[in-house]
Amino acid sequence: MSTVVRLGRCQGEGEAGVPARILAGAPTTRLWNDYADATGRLFSGIWTSTAGSWSVDYSEEEICVILEGRVRLEGEDGTTSEFGPGDAFAIPSGFKGVWTSLEPVRKLYVVYETN
Repeated sequence: MSTVVRLGRCQGEGEAGVPARILAGAPTTRLWNDYADATGRLFSGIWTSTAGSWSVDYSEEEICVILEGRVRLEGEDGTTSEFGPGDAFAIPSGFKGVWTSLEPVRKLYVVYETN
């Protein structure tokens, strides 16, 4: 592909989902994948979530930019980080813990599948 791709347009209904290992609340998610490279290992778009908590176990690398809402990530080691609008962060492959959407969230993501 030799064309620049605009991210964040959220065209169509997106892909609805529910986290696999919910710990609190009844969160639902939706994503709009705007870009994937030729290998299918790098992709980016917009993800939204309603409030709730669930267990996470990252096999991929992810860069996140929170556009709306607030999230808290707690690692297995007990370290906790909170992020809000404008905050950018990286989640490394191998991160295990709890993702909590403290309120409705909208984020820009870039994911690289390492396997």
